[in-house]
Amino acid sequence: MKIFKYPTVETKTEAVILANGEFPTHEIALSILNNNNYIVCCDGAINSLSHTQIKPQAIVGDCDSLSDENKLKYQDLIIQIKEQETNDLTKSVQYCIEQGKKNLIILGGTGKREDHSIANIGLLTDYIEYIDDICMITNHGVFNAINTPCVFEAYPGQQISLFSISPCEVTTDKLKYPIQNRIFTNWWQATLNEAESDTFTIDTTGRLIVFRSF
Repeated sequence: MKIFKYPTVETKTEAVILANGEFPTHEIALSILNNNNYIVCCDGAINSLSHTQIKPQAIVGDCDSLSDENKLKYQDLIIQIKEQETNDLTKSVQYCIEQGKKNLIILGGTGKREDHSIANIGLLTDYIEYIDDICMITNHGVFNAINTPCVFEAYPGQQISLFSISPCEVTTDKLKYPIQNRIFTNWWQATLNEAESDTFTIDTTGRLIVFRSF
């Protein structure tokens, strides 16, 4: 059974993808951005990253969000992918996989626009079809997508929410409000739960997104 660790300021990964949402400010999210060596920017995110000392390894996207100044400044790092069937986050994930990076953390995936946030969170369940080790860390917590039974590191009292992408049967262990063979048909129905110990378990028959708060 796969175990999802709780991220810390020491968390390392093969590649960090910085999306063009809310820039990392929480100490965990910011430490991951500062302390990992391979950074891929969705194109618009470089407009924020350029104000730091961090230089990415690549800037990926359709380049419609890049300022003219940054197009010139980072011209050697830009990977332009013009097709519009996928968004810049998915283009960046696919680029990382092509570079042999299969352990990914997404930062800046939420905030600024609610429609972008919902779309990016939902995409996690697509990504796990071809990459196992990917999560989205925000300034408020961490999102993981699962489609098999899993164990999650937690702490007593941690706020936990589950989001069923498609109707599936869910059973949990060590959450304050237990779920037993329940089928959820809408995103809101399994939100606002709470961890009772340093781990909890989820068994699911379908695609599920799990949020653990900081």
